[in-house]
Amino acid sequence: MSILNDIEQIRQIDPQNMYNRIFDFPEQMADALKIGMAWKVDYEDFIGVKNIVVVGMGGSAIGGELMRSFARSQLIVPVDICRNYVLPEYVDDESLVIVSSYSGNTEETLMALDDAIRRKAMLAAITTGGILEDVANLNQIPLAKLPGGLQPRAALGYSFIPLLLFLEKIRLLRNVEKEIRDSISKLTAYRDGYIEDNPVEQNQAKKLAERIHGRIPIIYSGPSLFDAVALRWKGQICENGKNLAFCNVYPEFNHNELVGWTDTVAPYRDKLLVLQLRDAEDLPQIRSRMNVVKEIIERLEVEVIDVHSKGIPSLERMLSLVQLGDFVSYYLAVLNRVDPTPVTAIEELKQRLAKRTA
Repeated sequence: MSILNDIEQIRQIDPQNMYNRIFDFPEQMADALKIGMAWKVDYEDFIGVKNIVVVGMGGSAIGGELMRSFARSQLIVPVDICRNYVLPEYVDDESLVIVSSYSGNTEETLMALDDAIRRKAMLAAITTGGILEDVANLNQIPLAKLPGGLQPRAALGYSFIPLLLFLEKIRLLRNVEKEIRDSISKLTAYRDGYIEDNPVEQNQAKKLAERIHGRIPIIYSGPSLFDAVALRWKGQICENGKNLAFCNVYPEFNHNELVGWTDTVAPYRDKLLVLQLRDAEDLPQIRSRMNVVKEIIERLEVEVIDVHSKGIPSLERMLSLVQLGDFVSYYLAVLNRVDPTPVTAIEELKQRLAKRTA
């Protein structure tokens, strides 16, 4: 019997209950909706925004990436994600800088916040507390206060949903509240297919985890709604599954990375797997590229799996694949017999860096 059909073994591998964090994503979105709706924001403080920069790292930054992808079709100003100690040079008093740190103590994010204050940028903040909350209160920065106790990657609803609502409050996005509510309802239904009680034979997330197990997945997606989703899959497979993964985006990778798919992969073909995140609204040109690339890679005897989004509204389609990917990463951790919650390598890096700067 597959370990993925043994709930007792699954729970032994997951003592800190990452499963519930993934299962509760729709409920977290609903709570984040309340937080975002209650966020006190004065529209007049944000008139004349010329560009938007979301500052964050890791699990906090991915909310900004998803916002950028989702809002691309509505926003009339450019959006950048800053994963750095310093802001892009163009940031000034006509820039909106949204600072997101789940802990409130992320080193890179706090330095970028200081930079934004010096440049007199328009500011907003999202955090559970820490230094970021103190700085926000001191400088009268509109703050969305999140509940604590989660790994940042398990707080995606909190880092993403308030961002959308903030942009709706300052009239840069429209109709997002309804789309969020509809998505919550659909994701609640979709997860029934991925729950731990559902056996491998009937569970898409478990099946995909078994296909990935023992291999390095390479995730490809279209360039519009799903570039950030592919990044989320990669991050979750690495952090939850403790399994190396890579991602790239059509059509750009067809102009460079594709050339690496030659007979040179022959010694590794059994250790590689390609996942293509596909969507009903991919451009016809992107669909054609995906089909041809699949043929090229399969000719090298490397398996390619197409994974399709669900639903009609764009937010639902995006989040349907986010949800599936999170469950896949969880079941991959089980197959790898590793606790999905700790991020030991990251903690070691932080400790060693702290010693060097002390």
